[in-house]
Amino acid sequence: MEMEQLVALCKRRGFLFQSSEVYGGLQGFWDYGPMGVELKRNVREAWWRDMVTSHNELDVPPGAPSAFEMTGLDCAIIMHPQVWKCSGHYDLFHDYMVDCRESKRRYRYDQVCGRWVTCKSHRIFVASEVGGKEAEELTQHKAMKFFDLRAKDAAALDWDGPLVSLSTVRDFSQTLGPDAKTLGTLTEPREFNLMFKTIAGALGGEEDTVFLRPETAQGIFVNFKNVCDSTRVKIPFGIAQIGKSFRNEITPRNFTFRSREFEQMEIEFFCRPETSPQWYQYWRGRRYQWYLDLGLSRERLRLRDHEKEELSHYSCGTADIEYAFPFLASGEFGELEGVAHRGDFDLRSHMEGKLVRQDGQLVVELDGEGKPRYRGSGKDLSYLDEVTKERFIPHVIEPSAGADRATLAFLCEAYCEDEAPDEHGKPTRRVVLKFHPRLAPIKAAVFPLVKKDGMPEVAREIYAALKPHLTVFYDEKSAVGRRYRRQDEIGTPFCITVDGQTLQDGTVTVRDRDTLRQWRIPKGECLAELRSRLAM
Repeated sequence: MEMEQLVALCKRRGFLFQSSEVYGGLQGFWDYGPMGVELKRNVREAWWRDMVTSHNELDVPPGAPSAFEMTGLDCAIIMHPQVWKCSGHYDLFHDYMVDCRESKRRYRYDQVCGRWVTCKSHRIFVASEVGGKEAEELTQHKAMKFFDLRAKDAAALDWDGPLVSLSTVRDFSQTLGPDAKTLGTLTEPREFNLMFKTIAGALGGEEDTVFLRPETAQGIFVNFKNVCDSTRVKIPFGIAQIGKSFRNEITPRNFTFRSREFEQMEIEFFCRPETSPQWYQYWRGRRYQWYLDLGLSRERLRLRDHEKEELSHYSCGTADIEYAFPFLASGEFGELEGVAHRGDFDLRSHMEGKLVRQDGQLVVELDGEGKPRYRGSGKDLSYLDEVTKERFIPHVIEPSAGADRATLAFLCEAYCEDEAPDEHGKPTRRVVLKFHPRLAPIKAAVFPLVKKDGMPEVAREIYAALKPHLTVFYDEKSAVGRRYRRQDEIGTPFCITVDGQTLQDGTVTVRDRDTLRQWRIPKGECLAELRSRLAM
């Protein structure tokens, strides 16, 4: 599948639209249409149900060191600025960017790659903003134009090795920028903080500056004591949250994969320090299996542990759940979710002040006068075990998933093209989204075969009986074959058709989206039939 095909389908069938499209759009922001909002809601609800509401702390899940409880929060998007100073985001939450003086474009430093080439006694670095095979073709074309070569002279280019990151280049004077025609147009890389600033208060001074949250996790940490006191949960337990986050990405790209406004599904799981390695392994496996259970292919999904140099300064271990998105080069994977062992870094930071690692230990960062650079809340965020009377700061395991990236992955996995008979019985190309039934935006569609002979009335009756229990759709426009195709393209698992035989014996035709098999059932059994096949 080409990514352009999926993007076109998403607009045509109402899954995703460019935000503010009538005004030319706004880069990095997306609107979910009628089908998209149902799909994303189903992803969120599947996550919340599987992680929170259906969890029974009396049953020890397979692989878990002990029984545990789960609960939830919904925290404010704007928080006290000191939260982001103690968490480290104020100082450390940045990417490096480079600008092109010629094209006036800006790039993320770590996302620019290229190749060295020698021609006509000159050695230059040809840069590209894309990777993989596309970058190789693009750099070849750019180099030929720069050296004024024709296609027959391509052998004159002496390429020095494979694609490498721009970060390996020490002298930008011999670099041809991604959109430049002359050498040396890229600036030196500099930091760019990713948090969105705004103002809270009527005066609008610098002291009123606040930030849109770049992650949902900190709201959970600062409410740790409130949750313990109000619900009397016992460690180990998890606090879950679904909500919007905002990051001022330098170069949003790849459809909804990298956006400036996105939704997270996060868990902060609090446990005793001595059991935290076991819990880390448990959550790695549980979250990986969740994607498999909802239909992602094992061949396109992987669980990758971070190398030592990738780890955050406070991390005891991090693993990414990654998916082979079609916009990536062959063999490349993009992050769906991170599972991190955060130790006691977060709770301690909000108690004592911003922490940094020195000589292998986390200590409070001091300013030039030897005072804490950013003061913590001073509140006691430790935990008292009422049985052992032991007080300690819990360790945290954080499974952090992107609702938008998960939705995009399920869309990519579901997209399929095959052959199916049209309304005349002739095999034709069919586009179908083979969603897991739990995720499908519409669970069933109800059709009258024709708009006469009382068929619409019977179909409306069935539709009305199903609607309180399932997300269903009624359609009586155009030939029934075309109606089937429309439902295939939005991923509806089953279609129910009222025809002439219905008027004789009260049975209807049920059609399966994936197998195209059809069978008849009494019209009064439609709800039971769908529930059994949808496993609801």
